[in-house]
Amino acid sequence: MIIVPQMASSSAYLFLLFSTFILLQPSHKQACFTSIFSFGDSYADTGNLLFLDNNSASHLPYRQTFFHHPTGRFSDGRLVIDFIAEAIGLPLVPPYFSSDDSRNFEKGVNFAVAGATALNSILFEKKVIFLNLNKFYSLDVQVELFKQLLPSIYSTTSECEEKLSSALFLMGEIGANDYNYPFFQGRSLEEVVTLVPLVINAISRAITEVIELGARTLLVPGNIPIGCNSAYLTLFHVSNNENYDQETGCINWLNDQFSQYHNQHLINELQLLRKLHPHVTIIYADYFEALMPVFRSPEKHGFGSFLLRSCCGGGGLYNFDLSCGCGELGSTVCMEPSNYVTWDGIHLTEAGYKHIATGLVQGKFTNPPFTQTCSTETIVKLLDFNQYSSQEIKFMCMFSFLWEKKM
Repeated sequence: MIIVPQMASSSAYLFLLFSTFILLQPSHKQACFTSIFSFGDSYADTGNLLFLDNNSASHLPYRQTFFHHPTGRFSDGRLVIDFIAEAIGLPLVPPYFSSDDSRNFEKGVNFAVAGATALNSILFEKKVIFLNLNKFYSLDVQVELFKQLLPSIYSTTSECEEKLSSALFLMGEIGANDYNYPFFQGRSLEEVVTLVPLVINAISRAITEVIELGARTLLVPGNIPIGCNSAYLTLFHVSNNENYDQETGCINWLNDQFSQYHNQHLINELQLLRKLHPHVTIIYADYFEALMPVFRSPEKHGFGSFLLRSCCGGGGLYNFDLSCGCGELGSTVCMEPSNYVTWDGIHLTEAGYKHIATGLVQGKFTNPPFTQTCSTETIVKLLDFNQYSSQEIKFMCMFSFLWEKKM
């Protein structure tokens, strides 16, 4: 942590802040990646659904912790993708639907859309599973949008190949909604489990497509422990204590028979893809193992002791009510979101996402370790934006822009 002493003037303080900020900036020659391309659902959506359709994430208390203006993120602040971008010295990744000017996407673009699934709508129609979406942007649609965008960003095939080979591709999180929709429509575990191989195949096809386009480094997240998620704890609440982990209070069968079942299938598929593409780095991001230590020992990791409750929700044992979502009339929001992992019952708080992201970039919950591809530990430890006020961040960002222009 940077310790800033008391100073006689605010200008001297800001000068030191700026000087420290510049010194900690990764050089262009040493940058791990030149851009980030992202696909997924609401765990990665930095605003696409906001531009497509007005939704709950467009108003308070969403984005109250960090941005303080509508961004379309389904959290109180930043997501995993935001923290990764900050850690490797890149700007926050703009949503695809935010601009018609491809020049805004030279440092990357995000195709993730809240509510998106890995599978396309035809399969859900066959299984009579209702998707509450005005427009459908499944993973295959997102990859197709990426293909269509490439000619407007890069003028030649060689330039495209060069740029994509130095980019980081975030393939998710994706797949959770493929299970959320049927579970919340009363489908049984036995029925939903049959979707897992199909979801994994869809993710595998998308990975293969972007590799064929030129991707050389991919980060592929697994599923979170949904048995610790307040929405699922509410949906499957029973009085039988045998259903719950005695240490965490999470639902055992959802974590063991479902989340980990999905994750193991994904891990196996990624291993096959590595053999098919030995020149490509395919990194598994273990969201499950990143979060479980927090649920086991919350205070040890800087959280409160009531982790199974949502910070924002409509009340009840876990502060989640399908008929009264976060931000709706009758809902309440906690005073300190940083004490919670779950934000609104489905999505995580900024603190929850930051915990995952920090573990990923430090290599703790990635296979192979992310640090083998990009050594960012020093940046994560030193360049901690949480220690600065919003005014200081604006100051540093302004001078960062001027520095970029100078370079």
